[in-house]
Amino acid sequence: MHQRLGRASVRLEEGVYIRESASVVGTKEGQGPLGSFFDMVGSDDMFGCGTWEEAESSLQKDAVYLALGKAGLKPEDMNYIFAGDLLGQSIATSFGLAQYGIPLFGVYGACSTCGESLLLGTMALAGGFGEYAVCVTSSHFASAEKEFRFPLEYGNQRPLSASWTVTGSGAFVLGREPGEHARARITGMTVGKIVDYGLKDSMNMGACMAPAAASTIERHFRDFESGPQDYDRIITGDLGSVGQTVLIDLLREKGYDISQVHTDCGMEIYDAETQDTHAGGSGCGCSAVTLSAYILRQLEEKSWKKVLFAPTGALLSKTSFNEGKSVPGIAHALVIESTADPRPA
Repeated sequence: MHQRLGRASVRLEEGVYIRESASVVGTKEGQGPLGSFFDMVGSDDMFGCGTWEEAESSLQKDAVYLALGKAGLKPEDMNYIFAGDLLGQSIATSFGLAQYGIPLFGVYGACSTCGESLLLGTMALAGGFGEYAVCVTSSHFASAEKEFRFPLEYGNQRPLSASWTVTGSGAFVLGREPGEHARARITGMTVGKIVDYGLKDSMNMGACMAPAAASTIERHFRDFESGPQDYDRIITGDLGSVGQTVLIDLLREKGYDISQVHTDCGMEIYDAETQDTHAGGSGCGCSAVTLSAYILRQLEEKSWKKVLFAPTGALLSKTSFNEGKSVPGIAHALVIESTADPRPA
């Protein structure tokens, strides 16, 4: 039996397994601190395609192909695929994944989409509605700039609070059983809610999303009767250096000090001193490729036993921004454990 905790948290009795995963990234990501961990690094960011949007579709297609191959499974073995991206109508997903013929749930949580897709896939399998599912998301620096900010040819100056959209895609094969090997096990979750502090600066996404991350992490602690001491790492998606400071301050006000165990995917993927990415990385692909290439590796190698993974998203569009709306945020949290020596959730 699964145990519902509070309003939007669930402790999974047996958990759902991340059977395999794959990460495909662009050139800048391949030059960063995690470069040697990614499964595939493109020789250029067009990935042999004619447009940036086609390149992003190619990222998803390749990530799913690699993940399934590593798991020894085929598209027809999958009951569902949960996928999304940042582009209008999720076109990177629809054009990238059509050839697989897997029943699709299209999801959108902005840069929290990795967490949302994993959460929904876990719910489906834990509820007995399937044996296998694929969860995948992507982002591309050039397609995101085109969608949300300025044409690249404009050459606009970016403030120090700005983040750099990751070119990458991460895919995860979930299973109800571990099989011969599972990279990790999902044992709990907390669904995020929309949090809006009225901030309107789209060049400071970390500050816009930090309140949502604080809200979800605080509710998770309350629901699970846990705290920072119960996790080897608490990992947000793409708050960057600015958002990290805001998050730590907000949680301290609530009585939780996560400063010793917190890290952020956007801060891990780039070298802040040499890669000129300002506050860090962002985009749907940021938390997805970092989870696949780095976080799961730490769990497999027993460096960490239990992490709280909380990707974050800024819920804006170019329409809402041009109409002067604020930038709401959302964050979803998953408890991910090593399969070698799991602790109770």
